[in-house]
Amino acid sequence: MNLYSRIVPLVKPIPATRQAAKRHYGTHPYFTRRPYNVVREYILHYSKEGDRVMDPFGGSGVTAIEAFIENRIGIHNDINPLANFIAQGIVNLHKGLISEYKNALQCIEQRCMQTLSQISQLDEKKLQAFKRKVKLPENAILPKTSDVGRYYELFSLRQLLSLAVLKDAIEKLPNNYAQKGMFLAWSATLSKLNKTFLSAEGRAESRGGSSIFSIYRYKVAKKPIELPAWEMFYERAVNILEAKEEIDKAVELKKRTGGWSGEFQIHCKDIEELSRQHKGQIDYIFTDPPYGGHISYLDLSTLWNVWLGLSPDARTREKELIVGGELNLSEKQYIDRLSNSIRACVSMLKKDRWLSVVFQHWNASYFEAILSSATESGAELKAAISQIGDPIWSMHKKKNTNSVLAGELILTFYKSGHAGTVVKDKKLDVAEIVKEILDAMREDHIYGEYLFNKLIIEAWKRSAIGSLNISKTDFTSMLENFGWHYDDRNHYWVRKEHRQRELFPMEE
Repeated sequence: MNLYSRIVPLVKPIPATRQAAKRHYGTHPYFTRRPYNVVREYILHYSKEGDRVMDPFGGSGVTAIEAFIENRIGIHNDINPLANFIAQGIVNLHKGLISEYKNALQCIEQRCMQTLSQISQLDEKKLQAFKRKVKLPENAILPKTSDVGRYYELFSLRQLLSLAVLKDAIEKLPNNYAQKGMFLAWSATLSKLNKTFLSAEGRAESRGGSSIFSIYRYKVAKKPIELPAWEMFYERAVNILEAKEEIDKAVELKKRTGGWSGEFQIHCKDIEELSRQHKGQIDYIFTDPPYGGHISYLDLSTLWNVWLGLSPDARTREKELIVGGELNLSEKQYIDRLSNSIRACVSMLKKDRWLSVVFQHWNASYFEAILSSATESGAELKAAISQIGDPIWSMHKKKNTNSVLAGELILTFYKSGHAGTVVKDKKLDVAEIVKEILDAMREDHIYGEYLFNKLIIEAWKRSAIGSLNISKTDFTSMLENFGWHYDDRNHYWVRKEHRQRELFPMEE
């Protein structure tokens, strides 16, 4: 037995501390971002220093960045240019001096603050005249689901001109890492300087977010808000400075306590092409493939990719792992691609190495695709952990109550190299399994996500996942019929008798 085959799988959830790392939170918004401390613990557990750790669906780069900081070779891959821009931008913060970054910010302020102030006071006629002096991006066509048809319609003219002035000031800086850090801050500012920004009710006007991140489409606010451009940029720039200081400290600590050897690689390839390049070379994969059609990353990244000059081509769009989108990709295409992606992940692993896949969805056929593909490729399921209850999870539950599976299931596989035969068409009495799980509960409450995840794994163990077909409505009704009540405040299910004791405690 080698070092990796002796690893005992993680079997308990890790409490998420999403916003504790400034390198991931505050630097640049993105659609999904795994809690850095959970990812870090998995990397430390399933790999060692010097190992090649990959995320083939890298997103904003949490896996590869944490691997890089922990003295591994972090390999990031994503077909979305915005994702790669963010990941590379964060990693580059370990380069250059903090004083250079501060000087760059001061230089930008000197070059454009007065102009931005003037723009904020101009009337429409003068704004149109000023427009001829600046360089604007292409007025691209937006996805069909957008409230407006063209790119410029996502901004007020004042916002467009302010962004152009800021970008020009950054481009005039010396071409160094401080300049790149300021570009990252500028790109992050886009999320607030556009018409899709929605202020949070009852909070300061600048507190809120874009509809791109809440309802996943370009919805223009009924009363768009024009936030002050310099203040929004400065806020993001300060976040970049704080992220740099944090990364610098982490790297310096490694240097003092044993040496620094972290590396970072970045790719923009379809996963099947990636697997041909890295076949049998990877020591650990922690990845988070897109969950079906809920988020069309390339469509939603248009806001940034157009300004950055990074719009993906038609071939890249065809490779996106989603259902729907502008190309109206079918569910069958998604399942086939998801299956191929898992096979690709296993093929990239060395023998006796580990693969962790983060996933959550109501559609059991998606889980079937993951579990079957891994097994048939020579990887054995060793752990299935529900990560539920962190701050982002709670936010989604407040919006959507019991109709959304907001937690995530981390499936961890060990590559034995022995391909397994999958049986998945045995009959399953869903109600019976749910009752077994509920009866075994010691607590008086249970998260719906946890219960559904347990149901998936039980169906898989009993070779019946192919016959598991349960809707959200059926799932809810079943719990109610078994005597459970949904607690909207705590976002979990409670035994009705326990609920009655809470509402009407007996007098002593």
